[in-house]
Amino acid sequence: MKYIIGVAILLATTVSFAFGQCSDADKTALEAFDRAWGTAGESGDKTALMNIYADDYVGLPGMQGKTATIEGTMRTFERNKANPAGADKITHDSYTISCTPNSATIIHRNIVWTPDGTGGKPETFWTRSIHFIEKRSGKWQVVSNAGHQMDDAMTLGYLENDWNVAAIKKDKSWFDKYYAAEFSSVSSRDGTLRNKAEDIATLNDPGGDDWAEILGMDIRIDHNVAIITGTNHVKGKDAKGVAYDLKVRFTDTWVRRDGRWQVVATQGTRLP
Repeated sequence: MKYIIGVAILLATTVSFAFGQCSDADKTALEAFDRAWGTAGESGDKTALMNIYADDYVGLPGMQGKTATIEGTMRTFERNKANPAGADKITHDSYTISCTPNSATIIHRNIVWTPDGTGGKPETFWTRSIHFIEKRSGKWQVVSNAGHQMDDAMTLGYLENDWNVAAIKKDKSWFDKYYAAEFSSVSSRDGTLRNKAEDIATLNDPGGDDWAEILGMDIRIDHNVAIITGTNHVKGKDAKGVAYDLKVRFTDTWVRRDGRWQVVATQGTRLP
């Protein structure tokens, strides 16, 4: 069995970028800047791209400059315009942003759907981007950019955090997508055994988590099966409106099917 135990360190390193001088308003503005950059590339807005990239921009690892980068973006735009059905679909989420008054680092996940994946079948894969931004003459510009495809351990680490976000938002669509048909759960609060439909139905209950954090996550992968353990620290209100602050040690079992991971079982034990 292959043991992947560096994810907690990796995620901690990512989160460490958050300790900057950013207000929530700053982060919102920088995320909007990043999304506008993506929109400019998708729409082939060369004028906008010329303003977004700094003249001394360097892209990593290829060390390509501003002109080459924009030309590459325009070629992709023209190719997608000629064949929309063959174009990849990319969305961005899981933003981590840090900044000072004149510099910023933006990290986010990219969810890439391609119609021509493994074996010629549609496939979804995830990458991560790191952007370095500076304020020049009063406006933000991109001075460097790096990215990489995420391996299974990183993908699963993000999915575990997505699970918490979906629980807080009571997003039934997330659970319907990522719970396998044969999913089962053992409640950490009362030991109840639930199937997929029953577990999703608990999102209708009043109260629920409003804050969550995973501690000490360990990911072990053997081909198409992954076992993930850790401690989930959650805060919220129960059905009667009484506040709770709990730590639950969990074991989650994931399987990879048709190119994507789904959870088949979860069990939690409430810590004293």
